[in-house]
Amino acid sequence: MSPAPLSRRFSVAPMMDWTDRHCRAFHRVMTRRALLYTEMAVDQAVIHGDAKRLIGFDDAEHPVAIQLGGSDPKLLSDAARIAEDFGYAEVNLNVGCPSDRVQSGTFGACLMREPQLVADCLAAMREAVSVPVTVKHRLGVDEQDPEETLFAFVETVAQSGVTSFSVHARKAWLKGLSPKENRDIPPLDYDIVRRLKAAHPELEIILNGGLENLEHAQAEMAGLDGVMLGRAAYHTPFILSRVDSLFFGEADPHDDPFAVVEAYRPYVEGQLARGVRLHAITRHMLGLFAGMPGARRWRQILSTEANKDGADWNVVERALVAVREARAAA
Repeated sequence: MSPAPLSRRFSVAPMMDWTDRHCRAFHRVMTRRALLYTEMAVDQAVIHGDAKRLIGFDDAEHPVAIQLGGSDPKLLSDAARIAEDFGYAEVNLNVGCPSDRVQSGTFGACLMREPQLVADCLAAMREAVSVPVTVKHRLGVDEQDPEETLFAFVETVAQSGVTSFSVHARKAWLKGLSPKENRDIPPLDYDIVRRLKAAHPELEIILNGGLENLEHAQAEMAGLDGVMLGRAAYHTPFILSRVDSLFFGEADPHDDPFAVVEAYRPYVEGQLARGVRLHAITRHMLGLFAGMPGARRWRQILSTEANKDGADWNVVERALVAVREARAAA
């Protein structure tokens, strides 16, 4: 089967410690069309580290994009070239992460203060690769007024030739709020993102931030080119099983979470055979039955048993049995 075409109409956001290769393989079982993003990979780690371990992925994950972190045009162009060689369909630059670790490296959300540097980085990346280069960013940081900062930032960055902007519709407070608090406390402003699109119809504008489910995403997508879900896709992953029909008008691969687990089994067993611990894979599956009978037992069994030495597919089978028993009793 040929890979699904690249579309940003619906994507799952890059999330540190969450959207690793096992998570993406799991999400791909439920949607053929959603664009999946890696966790942020730091440019120097890609260049000087074990790139295969860090950014290697399974062809079954396509379409998949890599997100890079950095602020040096040369390093980012080198890392982008390596990523393209690995087969990624898109290279995205992180201008949204507010963590102290990212700030100390002078990249992430603090780059909202340096739009020309961002433009230079993206221009160098575009020169280095033939796949699309995109950017994900905030409305602004700290005391910046988004009504001024956001539009000026996008207009400057667009001079790089980049035409796709994924906008997390919150400011980032680099001092006084933790990364977790930065995902909740700064108020959302979807309307300013729509005004940005209206001012720049030639650009692709993707909305990210606080989207609670597919219906919420569809409603807020009005006037925009696409939506990017983060925590909702991770904590309640079965919602992804309706993405293809709702956003692309195509048949959904599975309409039942049990079928999703069975479809994921070959991947899981293949990874176990390579020495991957079961917990590294099943930790991304904990929310599969969220809101359904048996969800608590499913989480309990996977959480307590998957990390034991020698844990294998039988743990998943026991968890499925528990869910079926809970359903029968409901």
